[in-house]
Amino acid sequence: MTAAMASFATIASHVAVLSLLLLSPSNALLGTKKKVARVKAGKQHNEHDPVHVVVNKVGPFNNPMETYRFYTLPYCQEHTTEAIPAQEEEEESSREMMSVKGDRKGGDRFKQRLGETVAGDHRETSPYEITFLDQVEFRTLCTKVLTPRDLERFKEAIYNSYFFEMFVEDLPMYGYVGEASGDDLLGEIMEDGKVYLFTHLHFELGYNDGRIVSADLTTQDDTKLDITDSSKSVSVTFTYSAQWFSSDIEWKHRFNKYSKFLPESFEIHWLSIINSFVLVLLLTAFLTIIMMRVLRNDLSRYMNVDEDAIEEEESGWKLIHGDVFRFPSNPSLFCAFYGAGMQLLCLAFSLLVLALGQIVSVTRRGSILAGVIVLYCLTSFVGGFCSSRLYRKMSGKSWIRNTIYTATIFPVPVIIMFSYVNTVAWAHKSTQALPFGTICVIAALYLLLSFPLTVLGSIVARHYGDANFNAPTRTTKIERQIPDNVPWYKQRGAQVFIAGFLPFSAIYIELNYIFESIWGHQIYTLFGILLFALVLLLIVTSFITIALLYFQLAREDHKWWW
Repeated sequence: MTAAMASFATIASHVAVLSLLLLSPSNALLGTKKKVARVKAGKQHNEHDPVHVVVNKVGPFNNPMETYRFYTLPYCQEHTTEAIPAQEEEEESSREMMSVKGDRKGGDRFKQRLGETVAGDHRETSPYEITFLDQVEFRTLCTKVLTPRDLERFKEAIYNSYFFEMFVEDLPMYGYVGEASGDDLLGEIMEDGKVYLFTHLHFELGYNDGRIVSADLTTQDDTKLDITDSSKSVSVTFTYSAQWFSSDIEWKHRFNKYSKFLPESFEIHWLSIINSFVLVLLLTAFLTIIMMRVLRNDLSRYMNVDEDAIEEEESGWKLIHGDVFRFPSNPSLFCAFYGAGMQLLCLAFSLLVLALGQIVSVTRRGSILAGVIVLYCLTSFVGGFCSSRLYRKMSGKSWIRNTIYTATIFPVPVIIMFSYVNTVAWAHKSTQALPFGTICVIAALYLLLSFPLTVLGSIVARHYGDANFNAPTRTTKIERQIPDNVPWYKQRGAQVFIAGFLPFSAIYIELNYIFESIWGHQIYTLFGILLFALVLLLIVTSFITIALLYFQLAREDHKWWW
């Protein structure tokens, strides 16, 4: 035992050292370039302080899961220092305000949080030169010659409705790469259609008490460039402008406009809650009728009856009271599923409570994903404890197997699915692919935190958990045969459908809003309603499980565990 503990400690220390090397600022083993310090939000700006525009990613608007690096499209990465004639005609004061240094370069990576990387962000510097409270009427970013290949890349992006994402501090801004005219009903561009590239970006920045509280980005139709003919190179001038205005928005409320769930949509959420509540009432009444009229007398009778006293003419669940508490096959795997379920349930409640308490910021990009990863590791103790506690009640002996099952029953399928999806994302050079360093961080969290806590919970349950199962009836030595002439609507397939359909009907409206927030580029903030919906979901699931178990036992099927 001592040798095994020493070996485990050695492996853990090696993994920790490797993770630190991989995640060091220089990333010596990976050979990557040092990243730029992230732009902090909420900074108190003085007049003429530099304001950094951060570019993030591009991708189809209708599929936010498909994103690519911003500079996969041939945008400007350097700022020109030459003024165009329109700028030379400005007044002297405006010309001084509009002077540029040209020292900002694009394409350098910013340091990111774990959640931002998991969310697929790829934040980089941009050459836009904007300073606090300085209006920019019109300024040239760069003049670039686009080759036929560059034009084809822009055209392909416009055909697929590509949009890009930028940031000012932590405020996101969105804009389309271009637009196409002359498309048919199916969205295909006709032969006489035109493809236009937006070459001018207009930034509208709001401030309150020296802080940036709003950021918007618009494009202008009068500056768009026709790139329908991509057979020859074209010289393109990219320009931008910036407008500052005083805003009444408080800094802590700066993300409110990104949430689609306005007060007028609350009635739909309450409709979902009422629907779930009515379903709970119906199931409660149904179970009450069963318990009061059918089971009350029989339970009081069979709690203290000998198996020899059972009358031959009795049928249904009364005949299997000696088999109903027979332990399931493969109890180690069953207990592992039970422990993993309890861990995920604890994770869900913990995450919602932390979100409601604003300990986990719901507006910060990727904070929910990072919270899920960390909370899963911290709640591993619950999974190991619950699994081993039930396994001890079932008189299990293979403790190591049970612990390993519990620690891997959920991560292994996730890893298999993630490996496939991440490999596809890597092959297509998508920002949704997790970099190697982030994968090492998550692996280190699992190996150094999640797995040891699972083992600790298993040890605590093994030595201090209650070992008595306390079944209300005795289990017979010979297993009773299960009847095979069962109608189709009483078979397990029909029960599985009902067991999934009714709980889903209780939360489908709220689930729809969650998916809308993911696919519609919105921020979901109604975690109070979501917590209430989760409680109702658990009640509906519990009630429907009790009802279906009763019907299963009524047809003399005592294998209800699985």
